[in-house]
Amino acid sequence: MTGSPPGDVAHSEVAPIWVPSERAIARARLTQFRLDLQARGVVDASVGDAHALQRWSVQHPATFWAEIWRAADIMANGPGSPEAPWRDVLVGGTRMAPPDATHGPRWFTETRLNFAEHLLRRRDDGTAIVSWNEQGARQRLTFAELATQVAATAAALAAVGVGVGDRVVGYLPNLPEAVIAMLATASLGAVWSSCSPDFGTKGVLDRFGQIAPKVLIAADGYWYAGKQIDCLARLREITTALPSLAAVWVVPYVSDTPDLSGLPAVHRFTDVLATYAAHREPVFTRLPFDHPLYIMYSSGTTGLPKCMVHGAGGTLLQHWKELALHTDLGHDDVLFYFTTCGWMMWNWLVSGLAVGSTIVLYDGAPLAPDAGILWRMAEAERVSVFGTSAKYLAVLEKEGVQPGVTFDLSALRAMLSTGSPLAAHSYDFVYAGIKSDLRLASISGGTDIISCFALGDPTAPVYRGELQMRGLGMAVQVFGDEGTPVRGIPGELVCTAPFPSMPVAFWNDPDGALYRAAYFDYFPGVWRHGDWAEITAHDGLVIHGRSDATLNPGGVRIGTAEIYRQVEQIPAVLESLVIEQQLGRDGSDTRVVLFVRLREGEPLTDALQRAIRQRIREHASPHHVPKVIVEVADIPRTISGKITELAVRDVVHGRAVKNADALANPAALALFRDLPELRF
Repeated sequence: MTGSPPGDVAHSEVAPIWVPSERAIARARLTQFRLDLQARGVVDASVGDAHALQRWSVQHPATFWAEIWRAADIMANGPGSPEAPWRDVLVGGTRMAPPDATHGPRWFTETRLNFAEHLLRRRDDGTAIVSWNEQGARQRLTFAELATQVAATAAALAAVGVGVGDRVVGYLPNLPEAVIAMLATASLGAVWSSCSPDFGTKGVLDRFGQIAPKVLIAADGYWYAGKQIDCLARLREITTALPSLAAVWVVPYVSDTPDLSGLPAVHRFTDVLATYAAHREPVFTRLPFDHPLYIMYSSGTTGLPKCMVHGAGGTLLQHWKELALHTDLGHDDVLFYFTTCGWMMWNWLVSGLAVGSTIVLYDGAPLAPDAGILWRMAEAERVSVFGTSAKYLAVLEKEGVQPGVTFDLSALRAMLSTGSPLAAHSYDFVYAGIKSDLRLASISGGTDIISCFALGDPTAPVYRGELQMRGLGMAVQVFGDEGTPVRGIPGELVCTAPFPSMPVAFWNDPDGALYRAAYFDYFPGVWRHGDWAEITAHDGLVIHGRSDATLNPGGVRIGTAEIYRQVEQIPAVLESLVIEQQLGRDGSDTRVVLFVRLREGEPLTDALQRAIRQRIREHASPHHVPKVIVEVADIPRTISGKITELAVRDVVHGRAVKNADALANPAALALFRDLPELRF
């Protein structure tokens, strides 16, 4: 396969690493959905598998999304039943880019719904939420209890004046209170936005300061890697800078009696719930399909974060499709994803309630108090789908941790990975060290779409190094430089037709100029996502890294993930980061520079450098081999854990990093400044 290192990703002649049983294929919700379409004459027998269904779905978007509505049993006012069919499932579907903020493609324009109503439709004594933290605390909420607490919180929000369109924000660890507050906000038709408590004051204000929230809900502190971290000092600074606030509620998490002095209109969240406990039944305000639900943020490493507004209906349909059909979740499942409230995977995880699954929340470090903490949790809670990051799996592999040997993972049937490309060797590790019989789905999308462009297929084989399929209803292609589709070679990941979870707008972007510039300027009228990707012989996908971080030595464009896959198999290397350095005054010449963080006690010797270069040359290509290798003590990453090549590139070239507060460890940038190894 052109552009793919030999042995690094799957080829058409290579056998799959895992194949589902015939029984699993027959029982999968994706199979049942497809067969139901056939039985009702919506599709014919030629739509015989998930890939054929995907092709049909992008050719008939209005029909497909209407069928998702039907399968999800969406509760709404207006059309949506056989007796009252839709007339306007998709309006303006021939155009992708909105000419302004209000006249882009629009979906289900005659309906009114409420997002929270669907996540709270189950009201029995089954477990809705299980919460763990690294201190050993465990909390359980039933579906009935969750609805009651949402009702009380919504009544309290309404009492301080929160209504349709107002913003409520969370500065919270991954706790049940975050889910409760979000659902209460959504039930009123207000808009939810959140940051995790590891954001500093400036990072929070760069986000919340743009959207003028009416209520702020925060925790008094949190634990991470055994340390108790106070949030109240930062909270005082944040609230002082947000004059729009009518109320501040504090969750007493690290202390039963937090010091709330200096906070305006402040109450403990427990007292708020107690005050409004008589309100036991949520009331749902149904609003248009594209009514704002969430405000999400870009990473902010190249300037002030962009505020992406996501609609209730698009988020609901897209998440239901991905959770029910691509992930095969239902009432009997337990879903876990390691995430914080500052990453879109938190929003995705919470939507597991919409398919009736139990969701598991975890707050703390993934390796504290030891590397087994998440797996003890998975064993105890009988987790059936375990989601994490590619980085976490790489760390387990490096440390020789084998959860499948130590823990009972008999309930586990699928693993999900996202956040960065999942290396082919990590597939081997999962099947050798975690479980031999499970479906490993590497998934890829983004905050921009609050969902995925490519993800899993419970009815098909898994090939080493590949994402299984492009999402149903998502017209995903890979474009070459000429702006035409290519296969078998890397190019720009694009989407050529509208989908319901496109942002409904950017905040403070009345004419849509920022929105269009973010996605549609590179290929006019086509969504360019910024990933460097490749469609495989199996109709799967390989992600080679971010396209704005690709390297171009000697005119050969290289995805950074191709280098990481090789370097991080060297035992001495814990992690790495690669950039292209411009040489000379005019920058006309360049070289590839590799930074490595090594194990303690492992120096960067000439022998180690030779081993790194040899590994890259043999398993990637001579073009991939770095001219310079530099040891660093730390590698900067965003709050959501992604390494930030662009910020390092700016530092190396003497340019200012516009928003270092968007980084989890901004001090690490200084390690890359004025390095003698990079002088020329």
